[in-house]
Amino acid sequence: MLEKIKATSNYILEKTKFKSEIAIILGTGLGGLVNEIEIEHTIPYSEIPNFPVSTVEGHKGELIFGLLGGKKVIAMQGRFHFYEGYSMKEVTFPVRVMKAMGIKTLFVSNASGGLNPKFKVGDVMMINDHINMFGDNPLMGPNVQELGPRFPDMSQPYNLHLRNLALKIAMQKGINLKEGVYIGVAGPTFETPAEYRMFRILGGDAIGMSTIPEVVVARHMDMTVFGISIITDSGVPGEIVEISHEEVQAVAMQAEPKMSLIIRELIARL
Repeated sequence: MLEKIKATSNYILEKTKFKSEIAIILGTGLGGLVNEIEIEHTIPYSEIPNFPVSTVEGHKGELIFGLLGGKKVIAMQGRFHFYEGYSMKEVTFPVRVMKAMGIKTLFVSNASGGLNPKFKVGDVMMINDHINMFGDNPLMGPNVQELGPRFPDMSQPYNLHLRNLALKIAMQKGINLKEGVYIGVAGPTFETPAEYRMFRILGGDAIGMSTIPEVVVARHMDMTVFGISIITDSGVPGEIVEISHEEVQAVAMQAEPKMSLIIRELIARL
């Protein structure tokens, strides 16, 4: 793994001559933030050695390099999912590479189903904690000590300082920013009504099929993490309707400007 990480990070650094301490992973329908980046370089995932290729509609599959909020950033326009058939280590490989390239702060975003009855479709939720229901963990197997400890601490997976700053930004900009616990599941099916009820009882406010593996690996390597979700459909009893991936994308794209504003302002104030 170390050889692959080094080979991939060296390839990207040599090709772009671009160094940054901030990276962003953009979820389903949330690639619009790229339009606000002053782009200097773009590399399709298919050209990057050892990188998986995104197979999901709404995930363009490019690594973007440029300026956002006056800071140099690297953005993944599209991510990889466990349900695509990739292993957890493959899903999180880009995070390992970004750390090797000098990234210290990681912003993760996703589209998710709402479990909290106080949430509405189109709301933006800042993630303050998560529950891993994937049935797997990217740190399973032998630990590579050079990457991080065998038993990494997860008492604060999402940075408190950035969360407090995001709440201030949201208040200043008139955004009703929600806050809650994100549950991650393997997918690719959307949840049944009984499953929605169960996950709410477990303490979830939103549910999705990504993010947690990347956050676990980022924290394993002592990266600072900020997570944000857009509520694209409801799992609240009485509000559950038939949903499609296309509808999730459409809602995510509509609400995306609020998410982009918060991330841009956070980066500007780092």
